[in-house]
Amino acid sequence: MKSLFKVSFSAVFALFFLLSFITHAQKAQRQLHIKKATSPIKLDGVLDEATWQEAEMSDGFWQNFPMDTSRTVAPSEVRLAYDDKFLYVGVKCYATAEGNYYVTPSLRRDFRGPGNDQFSFIIDPFQDQTTAFIFGINPYGVQREGLISNGGASQDDFDLSWDNRWFSAAKRYEDYWMAEFAIPFKTLRYKEGSTEWNIQFYRLDSHTNESSTWNHVPRNFRLYSLAYSGRLQWDQPLKKPGANVSIIPYVSTQQNRDFSEAEGVSNFTAGGDAKIAVTPSLNLDLTVNPDFSQVEVDRQVTNLDRFEIFFPERRQFFLENADLFANFGSENVRPFFSRRIGVAIDTATGVNVQNPILGGARLSGRVNINWRLGLLNMQAGADSEINLPSFNYTVAAVQRQVFARSNISGLFINKQSLSNGDGDFSLGSNNFNRLIGLDYNLASADNTWTGKIYYHQSFDPTPQKSSYSHGANLTYSTRNWEVIWEHQIVGEGFNAEVGFTPRTNFRRISPSIARTYYPDGSAIVNHGPGVMQQLWWKPELGITDYNFSLFYDFDFRNTSSLTVSAMNDYIYLFRPFSPSRRGIPFDTGDTFNMFYLTVEYRSDTRRNFNYEINTINGQYYGGIVNSFSGTLNYRFQPYGLFSLDFNYSDINLEEPYSDAQFVLIGPRLDLTFTRSVFLTTFVQYNSQFDNVNINTRFQWRFKPVSDLFIVYTDNYTAYGDNRFIPDVFQKKNRGLVVKLTYWLNL
Repeated sequence: MKSLFKVSFSAVFALFFLLSFITHAQKAQRQLHIKKATSPIKLDGVLDEATWQEAEMSDGFWQNFPMDTSRTVAPSEVRLAYDDKFLYVGVKCYATAEGNYYVTPSLRRDFRGPGNDQFSFIIDPFQDQTTAFIFGINPYGVQREGLISNGGASQDDFDLSWDNRWFSAAKRYEDYWMAEFAIPFKTLRYKEGSTEWNIQFYRLDSHTNESSTWNHVPRNFRLYSLAYSGRLQWDQPLKKPGANVSIIPYVSTQQNRDFSEAEGVSNFTAGGDAKIAVTPSLNLDLTVNPDFSQVEVDRQVTNLDRFEIFFPERRQFFLENADLFANFGSENVRPFFSRRIGVAIDTATGVNVQNPILGGARLSGRVNINWRLGLLNMQAGADSEINLPSFNYTVAAVQRQVFARSNISGLFINKQSLSNGDGDFSLGSNNFNRLIGLDYNLASADNTWTGKIYYHQSFDPTPQKSSYSHGANLTYSTRNWEVIWEHQIVGEGFNAEVGFTPRTNFRRISPSIARTYYPDGSAIVNHGPGVMQQLWWKPELGITDYNFSLFYDFDFRNTSSLTVSAMNDYIYLFRPFSPSRRGIPFDTGDTFNMFYLTVEYRSDTRRNFNYEINTINGQYYGGIVNSFSGTLNYRFQPYGLFSLDFNYSDINLEEPYSDAQFVLIGPRLDLTFTRSVFLTTFVQYNSQFDNVNINTRFQWRFKPVSDLFIVYTDNYTAYGDNRFIPDVFQKKNRGLVVKLTYWLNL
């Protein structure tokens, strides 16, 4: 087995190395020249300054949706300029119908989704076609900014959680709208002396339901695919932006009440972050006593699986250059997951609890055009109530660009207790968990071939058998075909305590293939079938899981979509499990062969009322499951959105096993009074955990990246005979937070 593993690993690595040299027809790369501003620019959404008249204008956008073979129906014009402090972007977006009605979810920043009018600008200063900044605006002047990683190959590579300072304005007219951007050079990371950047512009127009890009992007790739960027030519080499130090202090007061205790707790905290540009492309982030109480709560889900659910990181400190640390490994075999820092498990209850972070530092960015570096050190506090010592987390990551768009990345993680068995401070504690890893990330020049291969090894005080993980995935994507191969091998002793690996000791392969057709003159833009198979096994048990899926996808011209799937699952239980989470569990060694159907439908997102519906019907652990879930949205634009998340799962099992009806209802009201004042109220009732959660969050952005937050949370235990409307609500805990943050440039 070990010899076979070594041979297969070597063969796969050799294949990846050879694919790195494969290039297809050279991609056309448009160019735009930028000159220094000759007159001041007033951000009012009107391009009437002399600088704009003198700037080079670029138009002739290409369609990406519904077709990618012609120029856009709704034209766009773009101009760029700069001065000593700002990069300026001016855009004029023509409409195909008169009237200044445009689709926007609300006035809240960081909007996302199809069918929304918007214009976005992508900046890749190092021209590596791997990482980039994105800034966007809609006709109502609502901003969004984010980060693109891994070349923008998938939806997960686009992250709008990142927040930073920049300025903009927009104005609507009868048959067009205009916008101006002013992006501080201090907000960006770039090489001093640069004369070229890679750039891309893209636009979504609700009148035509058209997506368009400045530099042509094929339909089978995303609008933000960095493999298809154009080029920005500077009229002179870029200078260093000068001292770039930002201090972001905060003060916070909290009132918390646990109703199992006699009294509530009040506290006042203060702390803050600092951002220091060591070089224009390398940034040092510092934090002291960080507080994340304003971060929105996770949306609850009904978990019909046997393993932990993944929730994404939303805390600002961990977001910039997050891909340097977080993208090692593959899905469900992640060696680093930043949400493990600041969260601990109460060993008495098995429940996740907040673990205070005392402080930390992170150095991340580019050393030069080929090398990226990430160093992270965080110190978490002790918690005597759950017998948790103080842990230090050290993470080091390095990435080297190779060939056209590929890279090799190395990782080191050390989770180390700083106290000995008596609770005294000690640097020599034997309570640690360590991990080293190496990843090769493949991306061909035109994005046709993408993938990765990796090997990771964990270390504990007591050496464990087979404490490694290895995996590889390879995707071949063309206009009509997508073929994917993935395999994973995780040893029984692999222990990534600072990662996300819900299961260990398994082997998995997952091939899939999909075909896409593009009919002419039809309400259906594209459609096609696909097949995916997943197989898990353990060396000592044989096959433990099997999934076969046959599906058919439809994408419609009006932004709606439909997927119909037929699935067959086989499961071998290697530990007791109760699907209903109550009553007698199935025993270790029980096997189940299940067939079921799923339907997923998303309606036209341009409509004020739109929805998503998902159904699962079929066999489930020797019984039957009927599940109906989705989201209903009603937009009263531009001032708000009401949505309702829902899930009803009816599980019927044979005697003596318990049936269950799980209900999850999550109404959400998002009010945006202006582009800087927001109120969100989110209620979640989850019968699977007999819990009702209420979260109300008020935010006033009184200056760029400076906020006042007021957050109210309430939790109840809800139970009774009726699973839809519980009879009893018992108070669990309640909290009120008032927090003020201020971004100060030195």
